[in-house]
Amino acid sequence: MFAELEEYELHDHFFFKPGDSLATVCNAPDDRFGIYLVYALDEGTRSLVYIGISGNEMEDGPMQQKSNSLKGQFVSGRQFDNLRQKSWPTQMKIENIESLEIYWYVVPPHINTGFLRDIEINLLHKHLRSEGSVPRWNIHH
Repeated sequence: MFAELEEYELHDHFFFKPGDSLATVCNAPDDRFGIYLVYALDEGTRSLVYIGISGNEMEDGPMQQKSNSLKGQFVSGRQFDNLRQKSWPTQMKIENIESLEIYWYVVPPHINTGFLRDIEINLLHKHLRSEGSVPRWNIHH
């Protein structure tokens, strides 16, 4: 659905299951910023549950090291009013999700957060047009 993300040269994915340490399983870089997609895997089905970006709002110019990196967004970021290390397993249990598959894409260093936010919004709109709603965790994050 999001073929445009494949243009970013540096990208990969990892799996997260309840009981895993996000710091251990996360293979995203801790010094780069970008876009990520979170898919829920359960009984052979795969559904997109979240679209997000890393990096803090900047006035002008490229993102700085002080912003949240992709890895920092996963390991230290919050979702559902708690750190993802705790909130993701809780939400997975509520929704009977076996594991998460997280795809991440590094954007070039000259991309600022405003443009990154535009990319996120475009992906959310694309999902809305295709599926009739935004991914469910984007509603409740």
